[in-house]
Amino acid sequence: MALTMFMECIMKDELKKYVYYHNKKSGTTYVIENYSYWDKNLKQPRSKRKYIGTLNKETNEIILSKGRKRTAPTPTIIEPPQLSLPKRWQYGATYLLHEIAKKLGIVDDLKRCFQGSYKQILSIAYYLILEDNNPLSRFPNWDHLHLHPYGRNIPSQRSSDLFASISEIAQSNFFHQQHKRHDDTEYYLYDITSISSYSETL
Repeated sequence: MALTMFMECIMKDELKKYVYYHNKKSGTTYVIENYSYWDKNLKQPRSKRKYIGTLNKETNEIILSKGRKRTAPTPTIIEPPQLSLPKRWQYGATYLLHEIAKKLGIVDDLKRCFQGSYKQILSIAYYLILEDNNPLSRFPNWDHLHLHPYGRNIPSQRSSDLFASISEIAQSNFFHQQHKRHDDTEYYLYDITSISSYSETL
């Protein structure tokens, strides 16, 4: 639609545009006046160019070539409207996890205990659940395809800094908040044992 409107503008009138060409060897920036118009015979947009002068780097003014008027017209640059391309994300799995986290009070407790970083913690947690065989270095690829609480990429270095910033006190506060949401018959069980490949006696 936007491109069609731009083409209609070309068909109705000539469009004047100043093109700047920089010569790296001489350091001079040349100003070219470009006229875009609609060719009725060819039925397509055409253009013609005319040399105007040079550009003063310090004042950003156009210095007209000899034989022209002393004052240059104010350059009017007309560009076609930028077309926004649609983007598609996957949301089903992260939506389900987020609804579960809200129902269990995990979102509220993380927000209370970790404040500014709770969305990043949630996004990394969802990634680790859904992509359990992939390292965190692949998070940028996952971020590009999924909607998640943080909504932005978390580089590998940033995730390392995030883990390092989580203190024992903050962890204890979080589990304390979670404990208050459950009765005394419920427990959290974690298997933290590891068997070294160098050991033959464990």
